Amino acid sequence: MHSLALNEIIGYVIICFGIMFDFFGVLGLVRLPDVYNRLQAATKCVTFGSAGILIGVLVYSGFTPTGFKAILCTVFILLTSPVSAHAIAKAAHNSGIKMAQETVVDHYLDDQNEKPKEDK
Repeated sequence: MHSLALNEIIGYVIICFGIMFDFFGVLGLVRLPDVYNRLQAATKCVTFGSAGILIGVLVYSGFTPTGFKAILCTVFILLTSPVSAHAIAKAAHNSGIKMAQETVVDHYLDDQNEKPKEDK
């Protein structure tokens, strides 16, 4: 009978942690009221869920070619996911998509109101 090594057990636990984040992110996509809240849930889902799964693969496989690919993909996800979510949220706000009625703070609107008006 094959016994699991410690790195395999830890890898499985981290992969399960990533799957849990993916599950809650999908739940947030279904349950949250507007595009901005859903975008936040989707970003957390991708960032923590997928990166967690990839880190689990790294721990499970070690520093093999698969592990190095997992590192590269994790770094790429951690760098691009928050930036793309910010760009999508800013574009949605600039195009006039309304926030949920429960929203109490609109930092984008505050930033636009603080800019000095240019003289023409």
